[in-house]
Amino acid sequence: MTNRPEVLWLNGSPSLQCFDRPLLSVLSTQAKVTQWQYCQGQDEGSSLQNAVRLLHDYLKQIDHPIHLMGHGTGGVIGLIYARCHPEKVRSLTLLSVAEQPAMTWQTHYYVQRHLMSCSRHQVLAFMVRSLFGCEPPYDVKNLVRALDRDLAEAPCLHSLFRVVDLPKGGILAPLMVCGSQTDSVVHSPALLEWRNWMKPMDRLWECPTGRHFFHYFHPQQLAEQVLKFWQSDVFMLPDSELVTFSVEEFLDDKANPFTDRQFRSI
Repeated sequence: MTNRPEVLWLNGSPSLQCFDRPLLSVLSTQAKVTQWQYCQGQDEGSSLQNAVRLLHDYLKQIDHPIHLMGHGTGGVIGLIYARCHPEKVRSLTLLSVAEQPAMTWQTHYYVQRHLMSCSRHQVLAFMVRSLFGCEPPYDVKNLVRALDRDLAEAPCLHSLFRVVDLPKGGILAPLMVCGSQTDSVVHSPALLEWRNWMKPMDRLWECPTGRHFFHYFHPQQLAEQVLKFWQSDVFMLPDSELVTFSVEEFLDDKANPFTDRQFRSI
């Protein structure tokens, strides 16, 4: 490929990054892939705002828009960033991100903690079976520890006391949304709801199997679809047509200027 796409992979779950490696390895043969990672400190409050600000500080060093891509929480960070700073985003590819972007595996964990009279460890073991099925790729105990770390390290708005939503909607840049038909977190109907916000240039693709971490189990198949998207004739809107708003406005549903009418008219 003469013009290799410039891609930034966004990781908001350091303890789960092993599931990203097969896909990044395949993509790196056809694209220039860089990784950005956010790890929340133990003494820090859970803050998507801080993650987005740090990402912007990083992207200030790059004087042109690039492709952003992320799975789960990393994708949510990319989605918020693409709405706040569309001039920096050539395209956004979301993996296992629902139309309601706050619906992550952590959402299901906290709901189960309310519904089940079980310990934290028992609910996490249940989540391992839900996320990976009967034949997980690693030892169940190790996966439970990884999920437990993710609860502490990933920026998440949920807690034992409340499960919250984020504003729904699309972005100005070209968007690709990918998921699995066997995902118990972002199930097929939740993924297909993205069609309500998609522009003609946008793409939606479902992998037949693979559950929530389908990008780990089917990296080649997914990479082919994503590379086709990056090589298609998709372009950013002219700067004069771009609209930006703050992270606080995005997280405040009432102040969010990206309305249903505005996005569906694009």
